[in-house]
Amino acid sequence: MSSAEAIPPHDLDNTPNSSSIKIHSWRLTSKTLPISNASEINAAQDVLGGLPLPEMTFGNNALVLKEEKSGWEYVFDAVGALRGVRLGEFQDGDGGVKVGYAKEWLQSRTDPSSQTPLSYTVAAKPFDWTYTTTYSGHTAPNSPPQLEFRPADPSNRNHQIPLAQLTRPDPILFYSEITLFEDELHDNGSSTFSVRVRVMPTCLFLLARLLLRVDGVLFRMHDTRIYHDFSTSPPLILKETGGWELPYNVVKRHLPSPDLSPLTDPQFVAKVLTTSSVEKTQKEGAQTGWRGLGSTYEVLELTSGHQGQGS
Repeated sequence: MSSAEAIPPHDLDNTPNSSSIKIHSWRLTSKTLPISNASEINAAQDVLGGLPLPEMTFGNNALVLKEEKSGWEYVFDAVGALRGVRLGEFQDGDGGVKVGYAKEWLQSRTDPSSQTPLSYTVAAKPFDWTYTTTYSGHTAPNSPPQLEFRPADPSNRNHQIPLAQLTRPDPILFYSEITLFEDELHDNGSSTFSVRVRVMPTCLFLLARLLLRVDGVLFRMHDTRIYHDFSTSPPLILKETGGWELPYNVVKRHLPSPDLSPLTDPQFVAKVLTTSSVEKTQKEGAQTGWRGLGSTYEVLELTSGHQGQGS
């Protein structure tokens, strides 16, 4: 079969602020807009109970997956991601990083001269200044309520994301990457949440990632992977989530040379976190007790009788 014959019919739609693909019964839409303005920041803070927002909050960015025959719709957006950030005193499992920077950071957000100050109607509250969140996307309100993820069967190969298939040099029909938020943590590190999606002739694959670096303290990462093979019957959506964490100096020891620049390279950090001993990265972590450590595997079966290759 030629490559031209192997590529299924699909429609692409691109505008300055969004891009989408329609393939089989799926529509994927990526919205990419400028950083939130002052009024949007105030509105988001009201929704989030007064949480000081990251320096760069892209409140209008979103990635939407919709399977049109079943009506299932799944969304990644900034407000959803920030709902998972602890607002209030740290509780067990929050993985709080309690260092002096936190107080300085809060002061930088509550000072009237700050570029992203708290809304004047909101009183300053303690919160997780690292913006740690285990957000893995959310089901849209209009999505059928019966279509929910459930624990995967570890003995069922159809419930496992086929990594070998994803490394094949298949044509990429659609690709998008959006940032939901980013903060430099008062020049003491960085916290970033991004979402990437690609569509190949046979499948779609999404990776959402929180990547946190607190200089001299720790590295932390939380990933969500969503996969769908267009040919599965019944059609299955696979979701894997995983959290990793290591002390800063442990990651630093993996540097190939005295050059520290790889510590700001997401690919280098992710490789160290995910290829180091699972016992260290997903159980011990950085001794913070973060509940996000470890991995979970889920599956969602779309409406019975649906055909994955439908148009």
